[in-house]
Amino acid sequence: MRRESRTKKSLLNARMNMLCYFLTLVVAFFTRKTLLDYLGTEFIGLTGTLQSLLGFLNLAELGVGSAIAYVLYKPLFDEDETKIDGIISVLGYLYRKIGSCIFILGILLSAFLPWIFANTGISLTVVYIGFYCFLISSMFGYFISYKISILSADQRNYVITGFFQLVNTVKVILQMALAYYTRSFYLFFALELLSGFILSMLLNHKVYQYYPWLKTDVRTGKELYKDYPEIGKYIKQLFTHKVGSFVQMQMLPILIYAFASLPTVALYANYTLVTQRIQGLLGGILDSTNAGVGSLISEGDQQKIWSVYKQLFALRMFAAGVLTLCVSYLISSFISLWLGQEYILPDIIVYLIILQLFLQMLRGVTEQFLFGYGLFYDVWAPLVESALFIILSIVFGSIYGLPGVLAGPVGATLIIIHGWKPYFLFTKGFKLPITNYVKLLLAHLFPLFIGYIGSIKMMEYLIPLIHGLHKWLHWIIQAAIFTVVFACFTFTLYYIASSAFRTFVHRFLKRK
Repeated sequence: MRRESRTKKSLLNARMNMLCYFLTLVVAFFTRKTLLDYLGTEFIGLTGTLQSLLGFLNLAELGVGSAIAYVLYKPLFDEDETKIDGIISVLGYLYRKIGSCIFILGILLSAFLPWIFANTGISLTVVYIGFYCFLISSMFGYFISYKISILSADQRNYVITGFFQLVNTVKVILQMALAYYTRSFYLFFALELLSGFILSMLLNHKVYQYYPWLKTDVRTGKELYKDYPEIGKYIKQLFTHKVGSFVQMQMLPILIYAFASLPTVALYANYTLVTQRIQGLLGGILDSTNAGVGSLISEGDQQKIWSVYKQLFALRMFAAGVLTLCVSYLISSFISLWLGQEYILPDIIVYLIILQLFLQMLRGVTEQFLFGYGLFYDVWAPLVESALFIILSIVFGSIYGLPGVLAGPVGATLIIIHGWKPYFLFTKGFKLPITNYVKLLLAHLFPLFIGYIGSIKMMEYLIPLIHGLHKWLHWIIQAAIFTVVFACFTFTLYYIASSAFRTFVHRFLKRK
């Protein structure tokens, strides 16, 4: 195997993720209305519901792919082809078992479809064909393209992302065209099934292009599974962590509905629609370094690992801080223009939404290194986080309504994700006092808020210069000016105050 630069592959992943992110937005913008107009809101709602039902079945997979990716880091670094063959064979064996279980559960679930969709105007024939097309399409990942885990572990997610986006874009455009000319539900589902098969075959082909020596056998994987007891251990640990996140994601809408009125829930959803897009953008770019961190830790150079952590922490704090505070400054005026003044939420709710956005975006760097070290055994943490989330939301929600409900996830995230997790990483991974994290955090928070306050003051002098423009044009120019001013101001402060940030900038420019 020819070893390539981790930084180069991370940049390739980031560029591909950013390109696909914006392409998805553009394609969705143009195709969504056509599908709604020609296939109907009820049918589009049906497809979303069917995918959600299958999403619950796919909980059985949580942890397997991540565990395999972690176990692959070391043999990929050592270029141990025999061990890689064995691990991928084990993955094939596990995925075949999981895929078979999901398929059987799907058949059992399909018996309840007439009851689940009793009040729909769409025929049961369409419901069943749609369900089985989605179910069979999900099987391709378990039985055909499971080998793509080696691409993820080897920092080649840009291959997966690129082909996924290519196939998905062509599929959606064809679905839009067929909806316009035929309005056929069956052709819509046929394209879902065909695109899933084509994507699996293309990715399999790319795996063997990059790793022509790869030889896997599911039967051999069954025999080898006992030789890798750590895989079973990591699967159980990661399953607990991922189920904890899944439970919280499903519980928040229920709690908001319980302690706030339906109109308030709708207002909240307008804001989170924006924040989720922002979070997805940052995650798509910065999470591209995940496999690189795992590969770095496989080297075992603690000084180098600590240096890279500080650089990635500085980068994520800068990016998360700038994006979050720009959203804080601009979101309510955007909602007012987009939907109307009556859709604006009180400031306290907006601040809680923004704070949770910042905490969620910042958590990634610590989680990358916990994963790289294989520190998954704190299985109590997601359980405690979920319990805190629910208890705090119920207690404060009963007193303060929606702001109280939103205080629940903020409190749980602060205590577990930004309290326990850094302590766990620094004591068990870096072998450093937690005070190093506190100093790092404060050193990067201070310039961020100085930059924000300074930018707010500067805008007081700049805003009158664009007075009198059309409302939308005024907002766009205001948003552009504030973002540029704040980003440049904060970048300068970070470059002066943070040696880790300076090191990252120099490395990035050198790679360019």
